[in-house]
Amino acid sequence: MKVHFIVHESFEAPGAYETWVKTRGHEAGFSRVYAGHPLPADASHFDLLVVLGGPQDPATTVAQCPHFDAASECRLIRQAITAGKAVVGVCLGSQLIGEALGARFAHSPEKEIGKFPISLTPEGKANEKVSHFGEVLQVGHWHNDMPGLTADAKVLATSEGCPRQIVEYTPLVYGFQCHMEFTREVVELLIAASEAELATLTDRRFVQTPDALRANDWDDMNQKLYVFRDKLMETYRG
Repeated sequence: MKVHFIVHESFEAPGAYETWVKTRGHEAGFSRVYAGHPLPADASHFDLLVVLGGPQDPATTVAQCPHFDAASECRLIRQAITAGKAVVGVCLGSQLIGEALGARFAHSPEKEIGKFPISLTPEGKANEKVSHFGEVLQVGHWHNDMPGLTADAKVLATSEGCPRQIVEYTPLVYGFQCHMEFTREVVELLIAASEAELATLTDRRFVQTPDALRANDWDDMNQKLYVFRDKLMETYRG
């Protein structure tokens, strides 16, 4: 299987997603757009497209951030979906999936940074790809927005601070507003990139301090993410 990552910033690393690729023996490709890497010319170059997060949002223009072209990424996402490829979006990536399908992103009711619980909805509990998460699962967060919903989208998980944590757009296309790919190394990169911002958010109820962020254990959610990915690729293989 060929897995292609769109990486928007050096500190928004693939983390457990890349670990899954290596342990399963899949082939990884990268468009590190912050370093000037191009996007794939079309969807024939991969089986699974993973669009990662970033400080941008889908409304960010090329003039505001020259290395981020939301329109081009949405075009590639649409091509991948039309071609029957598997697509997973994380945070910004989940919002771009919604935008590619005509559903505008929105601001989340709360900014969430840290490790907080998500709860499966009835649709989530009935979904074989995420039902193993359990009714409640502690996962990583680092966001202020959330993906838009198409007419056919199913919200599989919510949190107290955000009503759209995991969205199924089709059985092969999923948006994760939460960050189940976090590892200690990835979180350290994010802290280093956001230290000044974190110092201004000490009054937010869903924002952890750098020390609290460093103390979190991400292993359980990583393992559950691996199972999700295995099940997704089973569906892709048909």
